[in-house]
Amino acid sequence: MATSYGYGGSYTTTSYGAQGGAEGGGFMGGASQTGSQDTPGGSKTYGKDTLRPVTIKQIIDAQQPHPDAEFKVDGHEMTQITFVGQVRTISMQATNQTFKLDDGTGLIDVKVWLDVDAGPSPTISSIKENTYVRVLGRLKAFNNKKHVAAHVVRPVTDFNEINAHLLEATYVHLYFSRGPPESLQAGGGAEGGAGGGLFVDQGDGAGGAAAVARGGRQLPQLSAVAKKVYNLLSTAPQSNEGLNVQYISANLGLPMNEVFKAGDELLGLNIIYPTMDDETWMVMEY
Repeated sequence: MATSYGYGGSYTTTSYGAQGGAEGGGFMGGASQTGSQDTPGGSKTYGKDTLRPVTIKQIIDAQQPHPDAEFKVDGHEMTQITFVGQVRTISMQATNQTFKLDDGTGLIDVKVWLDVDAGPSPTISSIKENTYVRVLGRLKAFNNKKHVAAHVVRPVTDFNEINAHLLEATYVHLYFSRGPPESLQAGGGAEGGAGGGLFVDQGDGAGGAAAVARGGRQLPQLSAVAKKVYNLLSTAPQSNEGLNVQYISANLGLPMNEVFKAGDELLGLNIIYPTMDDETWMVMEY
């Protein structure tokens, strides 16, 4: 995947089955998928489309300056979005099929507009409740309720895609809210943009900095045990899988319950993330 996350650029190619939406799902011809919900006369500039990986919480928190404007996340416009979620309910109407998706951060309706003559595609028909799907589409609002008008909805067959998507969404969120890595290494960093956090109950670091993360970012106030766990995760030799809770406990001479408590604190602040299982952690690179 060769993706450009420049502030003024577009996503040149993707591995999600569409090139910025230009080849998505059979809905991207000259016709609108949302009827009167789009601007009359087709005045949207589709040549400037981007493809933004997001969480559902970001979709819910997205801001729209006025009804004809694109939605913004982290202070930047997003035209097309992609995310992964679990299907909670499926509802069939005459003109569309609606999936209610949950990714652990929120719930959102995803509408797939149907060809009335042909009916749903085999891929759409194969989707069942409680399975995971990848969505590409546009965020819309109708009667003050947000939904995603989907160009592509496909089943997730490799569950690594779920974690990979969350990591990619995290990277892009940090890029737009804190600045590119080089600016952080130079001691700079952009101001946080509008649109809220990436995950539910995310710490924002407003309590002052007691430590410095990789790349020079100031860490929020941490407990003494959380600092020890973070420092070990940052400095100890390790594989790409990170360090296990048992290793951390033995190395620091701490009870397992204290290590888990510190881990929950760091996970809640998005400073570390689990890798191969819930008891193996790595430091989030900034």
